[in-house]
Amino acid sequence: MTFDVSGYLLVPDDDLPMVLELMPTHIALSRAEPGCLKFDLWQDPQNPNHICLSESFQDRAAFDTHAARGKASEWGQKTSHMTRHFTFSA
Repeated sequence: MTFDVSGYLLVPDDDLPMVLELMPTHIALSRAEPGCLKFDLWQDPQNPNHICLSESFQDRAAFDTHAARGKASEWGQKTSHMTRHFTFSA
């Protein structure tokens, strides 16, 4: 059974250039993780402060590994103060 995540990260105006700069590396590292089936991030064209996401992992354990890696990464550290609006489904 897959573990899926969707939603968006709410990025303050002042942080938007930094987030857009970090996105390609975060995407590449996430897609390379064992158990990552899909990992897409994009800037919402209607609301540029929303960084949308659609992720799918082999199982909850693969997602938990991703979440731990992400939290410890430059992306995780520099976005930790931002509001996340995520939905999880298994």
